[in-house]
Amino acid sequence: MNSQADDHDRSLAFAQIALGQIKALRQTATPRNYEIWYSYASGYNPSLNQAINEILTRSKNLTEEELERIYETYLSPARITDRIDNVGSRVSDEISQVMAMIDAAAGTASNYSESLAGMSEKISSAKDREGLRSIVESLVETTNEMQETNESLEQKLTASKQEINQLQVNLETVRTESLTDPMTGLANRKFFDDTLDNAISDSGAREEPLSLLMVDIDHFKTFNDTYGHLTGDQVLRLVASSLKQNVKGQDVAARYGGEEFVVVLPNTPLRSALTVADHIRRAVMSKELMKRSTGQHLGRITVSIGAATMHKGDTAQSFIGRADACLYSAKRNGRNRVVCETDPEMLADTPSKVA
Repeated sequence: MNSQADDHDRSLAFAQIALGQIKALRQTATPRNYEIWYSYASGYNPSLNQAINEILTRSKNLTEEELERIYETYLSPARITDRIDNVGSRVSDEISQVMAMIDAAAGTASNYSESLAGMSEKISSAKDREGLRSIVESLVETTNEMQETNESLEQKLTASKQEINQLQVNLETVRTESLTDPMTGLANRKFFDDTLDNAISDSGAREEPLSLLMVDIDHFKTFNDTYGHLTGDQVLRLVASSLKQNVKGQDVAARYGGEEFVVVLPNTPLRSALTVADHIRRAVMSKELMKRSTGQHLGRITVSIGAATMHKGDTAQSFIGRADACLYSAKRNGRNRVVCETDPEMLADTPSKVA
């Protein structure tokens, strides 16, 4: 499959839709508005689409304030960075408070030790019973004050521990979001790139097999244009669900871009990878799609899959290239099939393009 040409055509189609929306709603053609409508056309951010659809249903247009709020909420490059910085700042504040409490506790303990030493000297020099009683009462009062201080410190430390634990959860949530495709819930392209690089390194070091699947939805553009982007989003999530159900353990499924997906299969020979691929293909084909807004049955969708195994000296680019060539061959030979690098279909000449 000529993925570069397909990406070019797909991006131009999204651009035309974005400019069409700007023109239809008589909005200014600023980079911000273009980015909003391009994202809307691509359907890559379902939360953004839902927010826009709700506003359009209510008022038929979006104000400048609403556009700015949507951009800041769903698209601003600084959004995740700001959230990470905010969590980091709060962690730093909590640590500062804990250190201040420890310093205060150390001072209190030092004063208590000095008091005990003073009391010891006074007891040694006490000449009568009344004087000894006074010393003991003072000692009891000082001890009670120390106990109250320790209890207060314990409560504050417990509260700080809980707050820091929650901040750690928040930070992990932000990290997960930065590596997850919002449309499908699968890993995103960045996570895939990092995973594949690590898997190639580990495979070479351990001398274990590594396989890769490239998955593409058949006729997705036609389907998307016919039934609309919301239904197209449903198709993407359906395929993602089938991938999740058929990858296990250390396997990683990710959205590669548009209607393409990838599956990294560590410690998996090609024969086993083909089994996984066919399970995915059958799982997708077995599900009948229905348009939620009308209940209309839209039939079934299919996927084509290319499978490759790592060769000695492979880079991520060469590995992906072979799997992509197998995917192209699956498309060229009728779609709804799995083709691997050792199949006879791979011997055929590659035409210029398959849609």
